Amino acid sequence: MGEHIIRRDESLRRGVTDRELQRQCRVGAWRRLHPGRFVHASAFLDLAAEARHRLLAEAVLGVASDEAVLSHQSAAVVHGFDLWNTPLSHVHLTRNRRSGGSRGRHRQVHSLPLAPDDVTTVDGLRVTTPARTIVDLASTLPFEQALVVADHALHGGATTADDVALAVDETRRGAGKAHRLLRWADGRSESVGESRSRALFIREQLPVPDLQATLISETGVRLGRVDFLAGGVVGEFDGRVKYGRLVPAGQVPADVLWNEKLREDAIRDAGWQVVRWIWDELGTPRVVVDRWMRAIARARNSPPPTGRVIPLPIT
Repeated sequence: MGEHIIRRDESLRRGVTDRELQRQCRVGAWRRLHPGRFVHASAFLDLAAEARHRLLAEAVLGVASDEAVLSHQSAAVVHGFDLWNTPLSHVHLTRNRRSGGSRGRHRQVHSLPLAPDDVTTVDGLRVTTPARTIVDLASTLPFEQALVVADHALHGGATTADDVALAVDETRRGAGKAHRLLRWADGRSESVGESRSRALFIREQLPVPDLQATLISETGVRLGRVDFLAGGVVGEFDGRVKYGRLVPAGQVPADVLWNEKLREDAIRDAGWQVVRWIWDELGTPRVVVDRWMRAIARARNSPPPTGRVIPLPIT
């Protein structure tokens, strides 16, 4: 994304004056990202929040000291990890120092131990590794937000649980929160909504269901893979993306809805109770919990499912 950033030093070499740079900002044609770093305002406004933050991170890192690296949520953005409800107003940098942290208008500097193997390069940007990024966020974000990042990093293969555990042992800072996050992080989670759903189960102190198990009917027919499974209860998180951009080629959302109905009917016929919830209901946890507990009660009072389960191994 470096081509979007207009640098003052380069502009001056091309004959543009500081007065002209200031005028571009004053009339709204350019937006100042950081002292000496600008971007076309129209291009900036067209970007999503994460893309804007990445642009700002590149600008801030470009004028930072050589020892500084992008970290925390700024590193997560550069790595392309999913974020949910995570502040992106400041670029986070880490320096390998014992003290001297600071917070300014556009950036927050952390002074933390930083080993050479905690740092990598992505698209020319110095950034903490995925494992170290997860450890840092475990100590600075609420559990639910940190779990979203950790799940996505593990799911995409950017890091492993062993790598994160090693980073925890080496960093030591916030080890308690990091170990708790590592205990629950699961690369089988396939979306922000699924990660938030698991955080809800954990927060409400309910048994956490298994993830992405495949159900097989008594006659050997594959009924499908389900988001959550606990005994005789299937849980499905319905995100809009399932009925939007993930619609298979040649189909329309109505086709997906119909196929989903047929799939659910087959699962119910095989004896499983099915519970669904949507994104907005994650904001009212009691609704999801009560629905889940009613299904658990129905399962206890019903014959066990006739089919079998193929679990998806934890990677």
